[in-house]
Amino acid sequence: MSKLFLALTFLIMPFVLFSKNTNKADTIQEPLFKPFIERYILDEIKSLRQENLSLRAQVTKQISEAKLESSDRAIEYTTSTINNIFYIITAAASLLVLLGWRSLNDIKKSLKIDMSKKIQTLTLDYEKRLQQIEVKMTERSKVIIETQQNITETNSIHSLWLRAGLEKSDEDKILIYDEILNIKPNDIEAMTYKADTLLEIGEVRWALNLSNSAIEHDDEYALAYWQRACAYAKLDKQDEALKDIKTALELSDTLQDELHNEKHFENLHNNKLFKLLISHS
Repeated sequence: MSKLFLALTFLIMPFVLFSKNTNKADTIQEPLFKPFIERYILDEIKSLRQENLSLRAQVTKQISEAKLESSDRAIEYTTSTINNIFYIITAAASLLVLLGWRSLNDIKKSLKIDMSKKIQTLTLDYEKRLQQIEVKMTERSKVIIETQQNITETNSIHSLWLRAGLEKSDEDKILIYDEILNIKPNDIEAMTYKADTLLEIGEVRWALNLSNSAIEHDDEYALAYWQRACAYAKLDKQDEALKDIKTALELSDTLQDELHNEKHFENLHNNKLFKLLISHS
């Protein structure tokens, strides 16, 4: 319902504001819908958190009910079995007394020994079964908790990527990429985009180190080689830059069109091998 209300608000509010402020239309500098987009993103995040809390409560309740039900079944089955044993033993004892095979004292002793053995065997058997059930429930609860954590981390990372796309300041983008890397330290995409942003502000050495880290984690990620080539080009290491460009193009054909537009390759424009790569594009 909240999503429908927000969607209708996005559609209606610009017309209302336009009709009320027609004489001030020339003074409007920024789009009117930006606060509504931010509000929509915040509502989506709030909704995801509420769903996660609800899922956690449901899982906890189901685990408790399953454990209680297993214990009740085990106790009920044990009680029923013991009662049946008592009935059988009582009938057998009565028969033995009537036939005169043993004295009453011998029968009592024998019954006590047999009863203790049976009860001990049944108790051990059900203890093992309960332990197996507890182990399975513990494993399942761990899987559920890990899944919830992964969902929460994924939602947080997704919201941070959305924020990074809306930011115009390179410094703010770097801070957002750092938040993503705090949640997921091996996120090579965040490393690569951070390296690209660092190149924009002139931190070439830092960008080179980040590109190397990304390649160490995934040596088949084309954009990592591309960003490292940009860093090498800025440092005027043309041989290394051309080698990484070739690797990036081998891993991703779509980067071929970017050779003409990449501004960090300005130092390579007079290089014969670079011109040869452009001619093949």
